[in-house]
Amino acid sequence: MDQHFVITIGREYGSGGREIGRLIAEKLNVKCYDKELLALAAQESGICHEVLENHDEKASVASLLPMSPGMAFGGVSAGLQMPMNQRVFLAQFEVITRLARQESCVIVGRCGDYILREMEHVTHVFLYAAPEKRIQRIMRIENVEEDKAREMIRKTDKQRRSYYNFFADGNWGLRSNYDLMLRTDGHTPQEIADMIIAFAGAKPVE
Repeated sequence: MDQHFVITIGREYGSGGREIGRLIAEKLNVKCYDKELLALAAQESGICHEVLENHDEKASVASLLPMSPGMAFGGVSAGLQMPMNQRVFLAQFEVITRLARQESCVIVGRCGDYILREMEHVTHVFLYAAPEKRIQRIMRIENVEEDKAREMIRKTDKQRRSYYNFFADGNWGLRSNYDLMLRTDGHTPQEIADMIIAFAGAKPVE
């Protein structure tokens, strides 16, 4: 693989996607963009960071309106005609595209695989895990009871699925959208990170 590389990570909630993404970035000496995308999108679009956060990876009923190509890719001025969820997607779309062109990096969520689907040197990964393992992880990380963890997983996955299926015009978690799908339970985050790096053929940036 060329020295320039990008790895996108789609993930079920509780599968460890954020932690694994950061481990990959550390091992390869590049940046991992997750929540950081919100700050960059706010800075470049002028949309309030709090608004971006409230609409992050969410597709509300109000946003489910037809989006013409001109609106989707016409820039911020065209984006002002959109419902807020679509403006948030556009802002992150532009940031993700710019980052992928400018630097090697890891991008977590936010339809990264769809946004960069035509770009070379990009490896698209989807992470999943058994429901009981995801529940245990959320109980531990969020310090919540089992019923609460189960509800958090149900709600977050539903939001991510709706967001992806609307804005990426496809099926969230569909294997044909990705180069690699990995079940994370049964392996340590370090092991999963190493598997992804080996598959991508990525080398540390000097």
